[in-house]
Amino acid sequence: MMNWSDSLSRRLAERRGTSLWRNRQVHQGSDGRLLFTSDGQYLNFSSNDYLGLSRHPRIIAAWQQGAEQHGVGSGASGHVTGYTVAHQVLEQQLAEWLGYSRALLFISGYAANQGVIAALMEKEDRIIADRLSHASLLEAAMLSPAQYRRFRHNNMGSLQRHLAKTGGGKTLVVTEGVFSMDGDCAPLGAIAQQAKAAAGWLMVDDAHGIGIHGDEGRGSCWMQNVKPEILIITFGKAFGLSGAAVLCDEQTAEYLLQYARHLIYSTAMPPAQAIALSEAVRQIRAGNELRQRLQNNIRYFRHEAQHLPFVLMDSETAIQPLIIGDNARCTALSDVLRQKKVWVKAILPPTVPTASARLRITLTANHTRYDIDTLLEALHGVGG
Repeated sequence: MMNWSDSLSRRLAERRGTSLWRNRQVHQGSDGRLLFTSDGQYLNFSSNDYLGLSRHPRIIAAWQQGAEQHGVGSGASGHVTGYTVAHQVLEQQLAEWLGYSRALLFISGYAANQGVIAALMEKEDRIIADRLSHASLLEAAMLSPAQYRRFRHNNMGSLQRHLAKTGGGKTLVVTEGVFSMDGDCAPLGAIAQQAKAAAGWLMVDDAHGIGIHGDEGRGSCWMQNVKPEILIITFGKAFGLSGAAVLCDEQTAEYLLQYARHLIYSTAMPPAQAIALSEAVRQIRAGNELRQRLQNNIRYFRHEAQHLPFVLMDSETAIQPLIIGDNARCTALSDVLRQKKVWVKAILPPTVPTASARLRITLTANHTRYDIDTLLEALHGVGG
């Protein structure tokens, strides 16, 4: 009989001998453009801080003022003593901004996706998800008692074939607004139409679209004139902080308050964080100049990257993946870029499909033309 230590040692040895071995790297912080480490500073092209709000002085001041008023923690679940006026104000602010009856705060996007699917789905139900949806969505679907099927990425024919199969329970169609690894956008109008025709609900995780797309940064759904029954937004990207919220109607919100275990049993986010997020919402709504700077950077990079010796995916978003394919080569290229003081992480399977290892470049409003030119020069240098 194998003991625990032997089992873990075997699994670690199997992984350590492959290009899939993961390492965390310590750094001393970032100012939005630059990443600071013990061996110097790097141009940072791996951050999801798309608008640079993580260093915004008003948001920092809001958090400091919130900490002075409420302390640095909430002290309990929101169902006990963790739900403060700061949380309530933020939920109401989000609901008004995005056109929903209710918003519920979660500690992370992963927890929100897991909590919603686990609470809503029953054995006779079915989940039909885009096969490139985030791991938190796909794992939640696999762990739920519902039947779980994946449709081909952004393929409406594939979705329709799955929906055409009869089922006895409820149907939930799941997708992202902007896909985190490919940077492309879901055809939300067509997906919503098919979900409605099948008497199903649509759930959209718009982690990478909220704050960036649509009027006042209201996101992918707003931009495509779609209102899904469940909208997930996260605060770790354009908001510059962390956490998440679920937007829905009154009945669904009350149901989740009763049955979503991730919501019921997790300590609530600190009130100071909720106050900082309220300020982030204000900055996003007034952030047309930041969004325009980001769009200008995206257009400039894509125009100048046409002659790179790599496959640049068709993305008009801040996520600009360069497909390398081979895991070892992708990791080696990332290491060479780091030697040139450019930080671009290699993304490997199983995060992305087999044979599609990539350099996931992310652009922000804080990047300058000089920064992008430096990145392009480094990429030309490692691609020969």
